[in-house]
Amino acid sequence: MVGLSSKAARSLAAAPRSVMGRAGSWREASVQRPASSRKRVVCWRPPPARRAGLGPERSPMRSIDIHAHLTPQCFWRATENGGDWHTLRREKDARGADVAVVRGQKQPLPPRAKWTPEERIADMDSLGVDVHVVSPYVGFYNYHLDTPVAVATSRAINDEIADMVRGWPQRFAGLGTVPMQDVEAGIAEMERCVTQLGLKGVEINDHVNGRTLDEPEYRPFWRAAEQMGAVVFFHQGGETTVSPRSKRYHLPNSIGNLADRAITFATLVHGGVMDECPDLKIVLGHGGGYTCFGIGRMDHAWQVRSEARAHITQPPSAYLRKFYYDCIVYTEDALRYLIDSVGVDRVVFGTDWPYDMALDWPVAWILGMKRLTQEEKEAILYRNLERLLKI
Repeated sequence: MVGLSSKAARSLAAAPRSVMGRAGSWREASVQRPASSRKRVVCWRPPPARRAGLGPERSPMRSIDIHAHLTPQCFWRATENGGDWHTLRREKDARGADVAVVRGQKQPLPPRAKWTPEERIADMDSLGVDVHVVSPYVGFYNYHLDTPVAVATSRAINDEIADMVRGWPQRFAGLGTVPMQDVEAGIAEMERCVTQLGLKGVEINDHVNGRTLDEPEYRPFWRAAEQMGAVVFFHQGGETTVSPRSKRYHLPNSIGNLADRAITFATLVHGGVMDECPDLKIVLGHGGGYTCFGIGRMDHAWQVRSEARAHITQPPSAYLRKFYYDCIVYTEDALRYLIDSVGVDRVVFGTDWPYDMALDWPVAWILGMKRLTQEEKEAILYRNLERLLKI
């Protein structure tokens, strides 16, 4: 594996793969897990052309991943020997794993977060993923930092993503990060991302230091995003709604992530943002959280509570198809429910690479589903994102 670190090469060599013939074929393979959890799953290995990194045009079906993060190499280089990167530092935790230190807050960094673009592409090939729409590591939103620092980190991250896109245009597209604590600065950086760097839009948190994005001060941001045609991808960063109640059992992520995304949907709808800016291109990560399951209750509240009708004349369910939703819902039943709720043309492929909550063998997971038609699989894996991102 030319160009890979020895650690990455060992990881890829150990990755489970099934046997695929010349044109691509399937079989059931055993993924090596701890004995207590070993099970039979359908695995997939890309054909030789894709494994060689020759691009998606040689593949039988494209796959475009809108939910794939980056911890920039400029951060790793600057902090290699105890230095700082725009006031951010890096240290080891008790287990010897890397953590980023952002104004005293420690953010975990998984091993693959350090990989170079070449190593990343090798991992994409092993997973059958043709294109990563690269978005920043959410620990580096930096909304709580002084605006000049957040601007500097945003620009550095966005420049690196743009370099990846220029270097490997068939394998990467990009979403930038912007300093949302200063709306004017955020708009300026979003404009730079879209008009100068060639990125497709931006990734933002569900709130800015506790303030939801329907607040009046953010309306210029939404108008600008609509005018630019920028995709806005929502992904939680840091503490969630659940965090004050319990930080145990990974609940701030496993439950709080989903609650925060439903709050984002509800506030943008009830706050009138979607009516004022009807052409926004918003993607809700992690399947939009609890949005679809809770939409009936939101509709009922709209019917019986005047405050729920203050800014909108239609029930919240009328806005479901104003958004896109990634497919990270973990079960086929949940994905089928999402498709039936919003329409398959609003569901896009995402993996949450490179984190532990990422989907295992994501392309195989979609292709192996019995309750999805071939047309639905193609729509999710690539057609919808080809249309949304124009790639």
